[in-house]
Amino acid sequence: MTISAENAESPPSLEGTIFTLCNEAGIARTICPTDAAQAYAAARGEDSLGWRSHLSKVRGAAIRLAEAGRIVIYRKGKPADPHDFRGVYRLGLPRSD
Repeated sequence: MTISAENAESPPSLEGTIFTLCNEAGIARTICPTDAAQAYAAARGEDSLGWRSHLSKVRGAAIRLAEAGRIVIYRKGKPADPHDFRGVYRLGLPRSD
């Protein structure tokens, strides 16, 4: 993962991490929320299990990004309502299929 550092002194925001990972995955692929939590924890210099505390924050950040139209929350391969989805989900860029 390559997160461009606007300010090398501070870690990236969670929203920035998610958006960067989605961009790196490209339009045809999605990312797992766990990947976003792990990348965020690593960027903050946390230990190998630190990502677990960020999973609920990833969901909130994903909802905010989806509301802004920057990403889409996918459930079973189809776009999900950001305010009404449950279970396993993935994150990706908007696509026109």
